[in-house]
Amino acid sequence: MDRIDLKLLGLLQRDASRTNAALADEVGLSPSTCLRRIRRLFGSGVIAKVVAILDPAKVGKGLKAIITVELKSHGEQHMRAFLDLAKAEPAVAQAYAVTGETDVVLILRLADMDEYDAFCERVFRDRTNVARFFTMLVIRTAKDETALAL
Repeated sequence: MDRIDLKLLGLLQRDASRTNAALADEVGLSPSTCLRRIRRLFGSGVIAKVVAILDPAKVGKGLKAIITVELKSHGEQHMRAFLDLAKAEPAVAQAYAVTGETDVVLILRLADMDEYDAFCERVFRDRTNVARFFTMLVIRTAKDETALAL
């Protein structure tokens, strides 16, 4: 990747709806050369996908919860089983297996506390491998960036 690729990636991270012609003009390439570069970045996996980023509050998912989870049983199969359970939940926006005292960190997008309560009943009670969980509700967001610094 050269400086032009990095500039293209930065532009696409800020606004992927720009036309190829606009991108080409901004980086000083012909449209065909620009398109070849972008296709190469997709083909190599540098660009994983192009998505629309929604305003959670405007689509009824204004409550954000960060949950740390400690599992009862450890080991790869137990971790994988819990992560599979978490991935199947629509409210889970992000799920991470992590190091330290906590085993998993979940980021949820929810409509309200009733949805949170129903989620907890399904994921943390009885038949699951959860020893304990701690929930933090986000009251203010200082930064929520999807773009990577290049």
